[in-house]
Amino acid sequence: MKQAVSVELEKDVVQYLDGCAKELNKTRTNLIEKAIEYYFDRLDEIVSDKRIDDINSGKTELYTLEQVAKKLELN
Repeated sequence: MKQAVSVELEKDVVQYLDGCAKELNKTRTNLIEKAIEYYFDRLDEIVSDKRIDDINSGKTELYTLEQVAKKLELN
């Protein structure tokens, strides 16, 4: 289900958006949705890379399922 969101953008950004929308025969909404989806995909990559770095540096510790079960006394 979609939900409406209101944003204010700089005039030059809106003009660029409108130009791209016209050139691609898309709506502003469609281009904004695609841009946000792309940005979130990139953020997922950044978060994933950070988590891997945290594991490799020892900042984050991993536990096996067996270790967690033992700690929680689920045996």
